[in-house]
Formats: sequence, structure tokens, C-alpha cells
Amino acid sequence: MTLDISSAPIASDTTDHAPPGPPSRTRWMQDLSASLVVFLIAVPFSLGIAMATGAPLSAGLAAAAVGGLVVGLFGGTPLQVSGPSAALTVITAGLIGQYGWQATCAITLAAGLLQLLLGVRRVARTALAVSPAIVHGMLAGVGLTIAIAQLHVVLGGSPQSSALANLLSLPDQLAGPHPPALVVGALTAGVLLGWPRLGRLPGRAGEFGALLSRIPGPLAAVAAATTLSLTLDLRLARVDLPAWQPHDLVPALPHGPLAGVLAAVLTVTAVASVESLLSAVAIDRMSRRTGDLDRELRGQGLANMISGVLGGLPIAGGAVRSTANVRAGAQSRWSSILHGVWVLAAALALTGGLRRIPLAALAALVLVVGLQMVSFAHIRKVHRHREFPVYLATVLGVVLFGVLLGVALGAATAVLLALYRLTRAHVDVLAADNGSVTVQTHGPLTFTAVPRLSRALAGIPATAAVTVVHDGSFLDHAAYETLHSWRAHHQAAGGRVSMVTRPQEDEVLDPDGTVRAGSSPGPHRCRAWTPWVGHHCIEQQEDPHNRLLDGVRVFQLHTAPLIRPELARLAREGQTPSQLFLTCADSRMVTSMITNSGPGDLFTVRNVGNLVPAPFEPGAADDSVAAAVQYAVEALEVRSITICGHSGCGAMKALLDGVHERPGPPTSLTRWLRNGRGSLDRLRRAPAGFTARPVVDLVEQLCITNVVQQLDQLLANPAVERRVAEGTLRLVGMYFDFATAQAYVLDRETGRFSPIEALGADGGSAVGEAAATGTDGSVPCDTPERVNEFEHISAPGSEAPAPAAAAVPGGDPRLAA
Repeated sequence: MTLDISSAPIASDTTDHAPPGPPSRTRWMQDLSASLVVFLIAVPFSLGIAMATGAPLSAGLAAAAVGGLVVGLFGGTPLQVSGPSAALTVITAGLIGQYGWQATCAITLAAGLLQLLLGVRRVARTALAVSPAIVHGMLAGVGLTIAIAQLHVVLGGSPQSSALANLLSLPDQLAGPHPPALVVGALTAGVLLGWPRLGRLPGRAGEFGALLSRIPGPLAAVAAATTLSLTLDLRLARVDLPAWQPHDLVPALPHGPLAGVLAAVLTVTAVASVESLLSAVAIDRMSRRTGDLDRELRGQGLANMISGVLGGLPIAGGAVRSTANVRAGAQSRWSSILHGVWVLAAALALTGGLRRIPLAALAALVLVVGLQMVSFAHIRKVHRHREFPVYLATVLGVVLFGVLLGVALGAATAVLLALYRLTRAHVDVLAADNGSVTVQTHGPLTFTAVPRLSRALAGIPATAAVTVVHDGSFLDHAAYETLHSWRAHHQAAGGRVSMVTRPQEDEVLDPDGTVRAGSSPGPHRCRAWTPWVGHHCIEQQEDPHNRLLDGVRVFQLHTAPLIRPELARLAREGQTPSQLFLTCADSRMVTSMITNSGPGDLFTVRNVGNLVPAPFEPGAADDSVAAAVQYAVEALEVRSITICGHSGCGAMKALLDGVHERPGPPTSLTRWLRNGRGSLDRLRRAPAGFTARPVVDLVEQLCITNVVQQLDQLLANPAVERRVAEGTLRLVGMYFDFATAQAYVLDRETGRFSPIEALGADGGSAVGEAAATGTDGSVPCDTPERVNEFEHISAPGSEAPAPAAAAVPGGDPRLAA
């Protein structure tokens, strides 16, 4: 079952920052139209699966109706359409043959109850941990089994009890086919395969074909085959819809060993759950929505319980029906519900028309669907990820031994393949003409590779200069100790050893991460402990745009599934951050990392130099920062504002160099930097400092002084001043030193920057406290009429602060008055 999402319509259950409104007339019409399309596909499909399992044909219609109504109402994926499952066809046929139809209904009921319990326990995503190679292999194996069995019906015969028996009897069946059944089956398959291509015909034929192709292919194929059989009066087996007998549909307890019954229940549960959840994930991606997988599993379980009671087939989410539902423009779960209503009406009112359908037409329909479950796109994907042995083992196991043993064989193959890869390490020793030796390792170095590694290292001459090149794969403790011990002995004997990682082979590392003498030290280390570490080790000619897109792909593959529920909640409820974080635009400043925050936590403003333009700065005011601050304070009602500077700030260096005062027409950058003139003035009058260490240089002192000054200028915003005066807003000053990865916070006791771990549990900021008690809001902060609330913070106890040039050894002529 292959989902094509290339032409999926964009839809959404939610509107950003607004509660969802009632469904419009247009949405109802789209749901109604989509439900009719899915209904026309579901009827022949359900009859075909019921025939393939050997169940009463009415069981297929019952399952389709229950799947549409129950899962549509209670499921967690609104646009998924559930019904009889092609993946469960072989399993259901085996259960009917072993236990009988009524006992199979009881197994379906028990499997539904187990699904419901699993959904209540919220373990839906655990089912997605199954290897995709096993899932695709299971579907392909089931598809081949179905196709082989239904080929006998198309040829006019009857399928055997197993796929192997069907294969062995196929030559005799091919030798004596039943011509009417073969003609009807061939016509059905031809129409089904060629129907989507009608719109590609040239000229007016293509236009007419495009109109016809709006009719679902399965309906057109079965209708054409039925018309042909009635026109030619062909003698064929046709659909037999028995009258509904309530006493015949009561589930009966299976007779047989308890272990076998439990295995049957677990098999139906596992296959139905995995197929439904995988289909739900695909439909969510196709429709650009976010569903609730646990709720979907509960809905599937409830539907299987009801289907078992009413005499229906096992139910699962179907890729074929769901894809058609999305492409037909469905907008809500009402499309699935209405489709169930139409199926129920057809089962009750259209029995006369359904009884005219030839069984060979339904068999051909299911045969084509079975073959389409063998997806070459999936084969290419698993081959690209080197999982084809797992896929092949699962396919052969399902075809030869059944679904349960086939999946077990695939899982065992996956485990063996993983163990093989874990132990598959190569150690190559290359000797150069100058006597140096290069040891190259490929693959994970684990304890299983230690004998091979030890033998390779033991053959190296005692005084040779050795370079060990590791490819960055896993290195366990045993392999590390082996390398470390050999290096110590080799160096003691007079040899030299260098450890190199493959991403940048001129970066030399020892196992302890130190750069040794005689190596080629670089400014960075290429030890990729996170996906973004080591970007500097990539060749410069790599296109940075590709690197960005690769990062987005990694996010979509690994991170997006984990945070999608949280982002969906934020999309529904809107943002409610508690903090405004104003920091520099420097690429090294990763706010989410240093604050350990996630989506919705911080309202972040970034600019060059983490500046807050003061309205009294002539010719330098900027409304963008003030607008963001006002929105955060008044609309979002944040409870704290943090201004964070950092070491080595380029804007501070430019201020010290006088870039903002250079003659000539001002540029955008020079005009912006003029917002930092107050920080330069404060640096001359009252430089900020640290409590536990001296400042490194004048740039660092300006960086921390700038934080204090920008907090001062922040109070010029009336919204901030009002909230601070009310005591509902706290202002925080922060400084981050890149070299030591250390954050400092403005201490409310000392008025200096202290390491954050040295502060009290409440963190706190003298800025917020001082501002709240010493501000009347009548005049701007730096005017002579107003006492600067932060002077005592910058130079506590000092009436006449020393010039900033004296704070740094040697002074700095750039601060001359």
C-alpha cells in the first residue's frame, strides 16, 4: 500500500491564534463529496476482501460501515478511513479455516479489547518502533499471498489453504482456465490499471478521459465487468449476500489450545494496530495535520469490538481509502462517518444490485491491490538503508510460513544484521616510505574488534611515528583502553602517536581529547557529540544552503515527531511566554541552549549589540525593538525581561573603534550603533564588573556595562516602567562568556555580575528591584533631572567612579575624554 503525498491538498484543523469556528457550508459540501467517493471505493473493496478471506460477503460491508461510523467518531486521525484490512486478509483466512467464522469474530472482539487497553495505556507510538523493513516486507508478503490465491479465482478455480499450495497447483490451473472468468478478471484488471491514465490521452479524448477518471477506478472496473457479464449472459459465480441472521453472528469461543488462541489475538492486534498507526502517520503528513495516535488506537479497538459482535471482518486504517478521502477534498471526520452511512445503506437497500457482481471481478480487484502492496519505492528505500535482507526474509517468511512466523523471521534477521554490523570493524595498517605508519579503522570499535585491533597494533615497529585515523563510529570502553594502553607503551619506547578523526584529518586528538605536542593543533575539535558540532570540520567548498536543508531534513526525521504534539498544542492555544529575552544577533548565541528552553517559553528579540534604543537619542531611535517590548509587556504579559550580552561582541568593538562617529554619510549600521553611545558614556563614568574575577579586557567591560545601560534605557518604555512600578515585571541583566560557557547574572546584592550558580534559588536582579523602588516615571532615564537608578549598581559606595581606562591594565586611549 503506497501513499503518494506529492499532490496532497493543504489543510489544517486549527487556525493560528484563533479558536476553530463552526464548519462552513463549503466544508460540509466537500465532506459530502469526499464521502461518496470513498463509499464507491469501499463497497467493491470490502466485498473483495471478504471473498478472499472466505468470510460471508456481508462481513466486509459490516466492517466497512463500522469502521466508518465508529472510527470516524472516536478516532484520533480525522481524515483516515477505516474498514476491512488487506494486510489482515491472510491472517483472517487462516483463522476462519482453523476456528470457524463465529470463533474468528470472537478473536476480532478480543483483539479490539486489547487495542482499546493499549490506547488507554498510551503506548501507540511504541508500535511505530517496528523496523520499516519488517512492516513493508509484511505488507509485500501479504500482498503476494493474496495475489496468488485470487489468481486461482480469476482463472475459474478455487484457492488452496496456503500460498505454497497455491503456487504448486498454479500450473494445473493455468493449463485449464475458465474462459468467462478469465475474460471478466482481465477486463477488471485492465480497467483498474488504465483508469488513472485516461486523462493523459491527447486532444479531446484526454479531456473526456479526465472527466471519467473522477469516477473511482475500483467502481468503474467492477461496473464494467458486471455489465459485460450480464450483456454476454456469462455463466459465472456471483456475489452471494446472505440474509442477516442475528443468531448466526453471535461470536463463539474458539476451540483449541489456549496458546494458539492468544497468539491469534496478539497477531490480529499487532497487524491491525501497526497498519492503522502507520497509515495515520502518513495521512497526517499528507493532510498537514497532527492527530492523536493513542485516541486513534482506542477508536480502532472500539470498532473491532463492535465489528466482532456484529459479524464483521477485522478493521484497520486503510491507505487506499484514506488517500482517496484526502485527495477528494475531505475537511473533517464527517467524510468518514458519512461514508459509513452510505455503506450501511447499500448493505440494506442494494443487495439486489450487489448480487449481480461476478466473483472473478472482485478477485481481480483484490489481486491488483495485492500486487500494489509490493512497492518498488519501499524496496529502493530499504535497499538504500541496507535493510534489504530483513525485507526479503520477511516477505519469504510471510509467503511460506504465514504472517506471524514471517514477521518473527524478519525480526530475527534484523537482530542478526545489527549484531553483524556491530562487530564489522576493519583495521588497516599502511606503512609509508619514510617509516611512518597509518592505522585506519572502519566501523564501530567494540570489544569484539579488540583482538583484531591488538594484532594490527602489535605489528607496528616500536619507534615508528604512528597516526591512528578513526572514522568517527562508536568506540566502546574496551577498544578505548586497548588504544590508550598501546599508545602509552609505544610512546615509552620512543615512538610518536597521533589520533585523527576523519572529518578533518589535520585535527589531531588523543583519546582523552587533548592535542599533543608535535601534532597539528587547530582552534576547534571535531568530536561530534551533537549533530551541529563539527560543522567547522566540513570542507569549505560545501554549499552552506545544502547544509541548512540537510539540517531541516534531520529535524523533520528525528525531532519533529517528538515535538509535534507540543507544537500542535501551541498552534491551538497560541503563545503564552513568560519571559522576553533580548540578546545579540551573534550566530554563536543559541538562546534555547543556554536557557534550556523550548517552543513557547521565550519571546526573543535579537539585534546587533542587544541594544534598546532610547527615545531621547537624536537621529538613532528605532521603533522595532520598542514595539516588540510593548507587545511582550502589554499583549503577552511577560513577567520578566532579560537583556543578555556576550563576550567578544562585534558591536561593542565597533563602538570602541568609533565606527558610529566616522565622517561621511551614515550607513544603516552606523546609525544603529549610535544607540550604544550611552553605554560608552557609562563606561567612562561607572564601568560594570564581576564579583569573582577581573574583566579580561576593555571589550568585555563594555559588554557588561552595555547590559546595565540597556536595562536603564529599557525603563524609558512607558509600558515597562508601569509594570515594574506595579511589581509585576522583573528586569534581569545577563552576560554569557563563550570561552568558558559561563553565564553571569547581575547580582541584586552587590550590583556586579556573578556566576549564576553563585546566586540564590530565586536568581533575582538588582535591576528590577532598584527600578521598582526608585522610579517615578516622569522623565527619561539619563536626563539630569532624573537620578540614575543603576549608578549604585555599577559602582557601589563610590561617589566619583574612576575612569574606565584605569580598570584595564595599561588603560585604553579610546576612552580619552
